[in-house]
Amino acid sequence: MKKLLVLLAVVFSSVVSLQVQARDLPDFTELVEKQGATVVNISTTQVIKGRRGVHPFQFEGDESMQELLRRFFPGQIPNFPGVPQEFKSRSLGSGFIISADGHILTNAHVVDGADEVLVKLTDKREFKAKVLGADKRTDVALIKIEASNLQVAKLGDSVKLKVGEWVVAIGSPFGFENTVTAGIVSAKGRSLAHENFVPFIQTDVAINPGNSGGPLFNMKGEVVGINSQIYSRSGGSIGVSFAIPIDLAMDVQGQLKNKGKVSRGRLGIGIQEVSKDLAESFNLGKPQGALVASVEKGAAADKAGIEVGDIILKFDGKPVAESGDLPRMVGSTKPGSKVVVQVWRKGASRDLTATVGEIPDDEGGMRSASRGGKPAEPQVSNRLGLVLVTPTAEQRRALGIQHGLIVEEVRNGGTRTDLRSGDIILSVIIKGVQSDVKSLPQFNELLQGVDKSATITLLVRRGDSQTFITIKGVSEK
Repeated sequence: MKKLLVLLAVVFSSVVSLQVQARDLPDFTELVEKQGATVVNISTTQVIKGRRGVHPFQFEGDESMQELLRRFFPGQIPNFPGVPQEFKSRSLGSGFIISADGHILTNAHVVDGADEVLVKLTDKREFKAKVLGADKRTDVALIKIEASNLQVAKLGDSVKLKVGEWVVAIGSPFGFENTVTAGIVSAKGRSLAHENFVPFIQTDVAINPGNSGGPLFNMKGEVVGINSQIYSRSGGSIGVSFAIPIDLAMDVQGQLKNKGKVSRGRLGIGIQEVSKDLAESFNLGKPQGALVASVEKGAAADKAGIEVGDIILKFDGKPVAESGDLPRMVGSTKPGSKVVVQVWRKGASRDLTATVGEIPDDEGGMRSASRGGKPAEPQVSNRLGLVLVTPTAEQRRALGIQHGLIVEEVRNGGTRTDLRSGDIILSVIIKGVQSDVKSLPQFNELLQGVDKSATITLLVRRGDSQTFITIKGVSEK
């Protein structure tokens, strides 16, 4: 009897524990019921006109294969070579309503190039939408449907969002409308390659093709982000997804609504991350800020006195913790504004005043110049294991440089380095002092006084860009 009572007590305790755990788990039903109607399905159609020569299926002379393609792709495969044809490219996405009169936010890539945008509401009504504006740099688009008295999504504050907080996505993955998925905030302020203007929210919410442009809700039912990208090698969700913070998205949509485009600040510099070795090389206490690798002549930074080798520590009073912070800070600054830029130069900080420029709508890259002409006779390798040559006057003109040495060869016996053949060494930093590289004898003389365990940093021109490369340890010679 005693054993039976003990067993019943254990069972009762387990049931109570499970009930407590169940109560602790989040319940998304109320959120979905209240906010689900604010989410829309977006389908787009793009008409691509061309000729058979550019069609992806080309089977010249193979009539049986052409007939097979005509059967499975009616209206898209021509009966005769050279006959003009049209292809209809269709895609799906999501969005959410931000005004009762039909303004909707989505991703720019959802509506990019679309000839027709169709919006379907949860009550099955369908509307043709007009694209009011799209910003590819942040992947935000504003579209409008002719409707009234629509339910509007509640907007939250992405700044207050915390890592570990529960979030919910509603969208149309693979065309399955009003699909609900949930997870947590994995990280904030993520920088992605070629996405310099967005501090992404990373989540483990299941996001798939078709979710793009849909809202990311917090547990209060407030939109805190726009689901934009996934990180995946397979094309499907692997639990790493990224959302655009709603604060940024609303700022962008405001400009799109009022002007049809987004104005962004610009300094006209190339930057790179400050590694531990680079911080040591510049006598900076810790890795922080954005290292200036190039300055465009006549741009805002040049006029403010910012130089190559400066490390930007603060912009308009805000600390630049890492290089990825700076483009967002500058980009969100109104063109024409005067700001104070704090830089680290020659072992000390100084304040410079810059008048922020504006990024053109279609900003091109820096001028590219090929290395023409025959180089001078190669020299023996130096203490870095580099074979260097002095560029000819013709090469300097073509490259737009006044001084420097071309890396002809990186020898295996030399110090391990990230330098490549064809790089141009413009300057060298030794013990925090930066010197322009003007000749082979001068460069080798600078290396002579360096201890073999020392760290040196080189400013290198590679293609259209400049970068700092740190080398630890110099061979005896």
